[in-house]
Amino acid sequence: MNIKQVYEYDIDHELRAKLQQLLIECFDEEYPRDRIYYKQLPHFRFIAYDDLDQLAGQVGLDYRVMNVNGEPVKVLGLIDVCVAREHRSQGIGSLLLSEIDAFCKNRAVDFLLLFADKKELYMKAGFKSAESKCKWLQINDVNQTTYGIGHQKIKELMIKEVGNRKWKDGEVDLMGYLY
Repeated sequence: MNIKQVYEYDIDHELRAKLQQLLIECFDEEYPRDRIYYKQLPHFRFIAYDDLDQLAGQVGLDYRVMNVNGEPVKVLGLIDVCVAREHRSQGIGSLLLSEIDAFCKNRAVDFLLLFADKKELYMKAGFKSAESKCKWLQINDVNQTTYGIGHQKIKELMIKEVGNRKWKDGEVDLMGYLY
């Protein structure tokens, strides 16, 4: 297994086609058919390749400042974590999460943050569910326009402390779109 860090602007046509196929396979009917992101481009991705150099999985990553209970924090958001069907149950998802942990060492990242319906993989990797009310920029994913500001508690919110700060549930302003 080989994991490569790829900046979004370096993705060529061939890799784009493979990523789009993977994302549609993993997220089924929900995923847009004309792009390799749901709401907004990630800054970069970790892409997993098998021993035959075939695409096995990926995760998009978005770095930004958020406001948690009135304090700015540096967050690396995980977007569209997925593994190809033929490569599932081989530890690739865990390997991608470990790669992200290693990436964060000695970097200015306080927390990893993601939204997940199925939480087991993330809980095993040290993430915890957060009980926080969120505020975020609402984006219409069909026509790619902003349509408002969302305010609500989101039960899928998960965080992991990777810096020196402790997470305190409360109010979270994502200061941008919902991953």
